[in-house]
Amino acid sequence: MDARRTIVLIDDLRSFADGRSAEVARTSAGGVDLLDRYRDRRLDEQWLDHDLGGDDTIWPVVEVLERAAFDERPFDVGVINVHSANPGGAAKIAQVLRHWGYRVRVASGSTDVGYLDGPA
Repeated sequence: MDARRTIVLIDDLRSFADGRSAEVARTSAGGVDLLDRYRDRRLDEQWLDHDLGGDDTIWPVVEVLERAAFDERPFDVGVINVHSANPGGAAKIAQVLRHWGYRVRVASGSTDVGYLDGPA
């Protein structure tokens, strides 16, 4: 991982198209575990997908971020990029996280992330 930038990507299928270094979780449970590991550390970027395969969604991760802010200990995240292809889900994530003071960028359709081996 790049010592200068700390990036977390939570997405079931996509990766960074440019191969940038990042911690990656493919499930919401994996995303929650990553947040636990970075609880008291700076995250420069966090990338969130809404639908994580089957019935899994990003909401357990969003709830951890919400709870931390509610408890007046928000995560130190430079920007949260919501790159979901689900427009309603992306808008709701952005609305909720902005409410809690997180800096959020809706990045649906971003070329930064892609299916490296084509869609499943």
